[in-house]
Amino acid sequence: MHVTRLVIEQGERTFSLALHPRLTVVAGVGAGARAGLVAELIGGLGSTKRGVNLEVCDDRGRRLAVLRPPAGGHRVIDLSDGSDVSDEFRGPDGRLDLLGRYGIDARRAHEILHLDRNQIDTNARMDEDVTRLAELDQTELWSTAARVRITDDELRTVVSESGTRGDPELIDRIEARHQSAEQSQRFHRRLERDALRTFLASLIAAVPVAFVRPGLAIPVVAIAAAAGVLCLVFHSRAAAAERSEQKALADAGVESYLGFVVNRVNELMDDTEARRRRIAVAEDHRSASVRWTRIAGDVSVEWALAHHEAIDTAARLRRELAALAQVSSTAPDLDDETTALAQAIVTHIGRLRHVGTGNESFPLVLDDPFTDAPPSTKLTLVELLARTAGSPQIILLTDQDEVASWARLEALTGEVALVEPQLVTNPNPRSNDLAV
Repeated sequence: MHVTRLVIEQGERTFSLALHPRLTVVAGVGAGARAGLVAELIGGLGSTKRGVNLEVCDDRGRRLAVLRPPAGGHRVIDLSDGSDVSDEFRGPDGRLDLLGRYGIDARRAHEILHLDRNQIDTNARMDEDVTRLAELDQTELWSTAARVRITDDELRTVVSESGTRGDPELIDRIEARHQSAEQSQRFHRRLERDALRTFLASLIAAVPVAFVRPGLAIPVVAIAAAAGVLCLVFHSRAAAAERSEQKALADAGVESYLGFVVNRVNELMDDTEARRRRIAVAEDHRSASVRWTRIAGDVSVEWALAHHEAIDTAARLRRELAALAQVSSTAPDLDDETTALAQAIVTHIGRLRHVGTGNESFPLVLDDPFTDAPPSTKLTLVELLARTAGSPQIILLTDQDEVASWARLEALTGEVALVEPQLVTNPNPRSNDLAV
């Protein structure tokens, strides 16, 4: 979003600013006037100011008029068709709030939409690692970082696959139940055979005894019956041991112990190949890590990737300052102070490109940030602003004559606007017309 016009009504006086969508230099305003303009502009975008009217254009190209007369209701008008779209921008308290519509509260608005020299000095205390990494070959730096991440992911995948090659607990259970089943089957089947022999012998003996002495046949038949029962018991126990083994095999996804053994052999063979792969991937990862350490020092890849935007911004800024040094006669030598100052501003500008809900941008109001900078450095930084402005819009408030002189020349190209505000009388102070 950028502001195309700001109109402030104070009684019979009207203060009007027509703003460039990229960079507007508002010159000839002292410290008190600058503070007032900052408060009026941010308050007009928020919900706190009466008598502040705005024309804005959002990032989708929709043009809106925000009308806040000193008395009467406040409205937002869609300038494409004249429709009232105020409800779209009303906050929970019923007041119009463009910033709130995009998820920016009043406190955050003053922190991020406004930047003065004190804030720049604070932000200019750059992390030494960011500065150092920004000085390196960025293609080599990030390709090496990507290689470290890729090989690390490959190594984690290989180790994870190796760790899932069979459940050790399940394997132990199958082996134990197989041994138990074999022992049980050998033992119980031997007893089953003995009991079966006893049963048959007793049954055969009971027949002639029953003919000779029927009374003696009863104990022989009882022995045969007991032997028969023991046969059934021993057979049942052997079958139970076998069922227990089959259940464990089913849990492993095989139908027989032989199939289980074959699978284990195959896994061992596969594991040998997996071990070779692990060694190869680990060596690739070690080689990539050594190369990263040689390039970046003791900074971790994770830290560098987390600060990628800051490092990339610092590197791009160094290139732009170097380019300015070649094409501008006013450019100073590239020094750490200039770079840090520029980095703080450009990084802050980057935050505003997508600060609102839906990645909506918002203007940055710079409150005479280069007052203490040497003239050559000051003009270089203003030229950098001109190159960077547009997304977001930048409004530079200044009382510096050299900045105003620079803006007068640059305004001839149409890429920069110079505004030297004047008070005019409004014949109808209650009017909602933004044209002054």
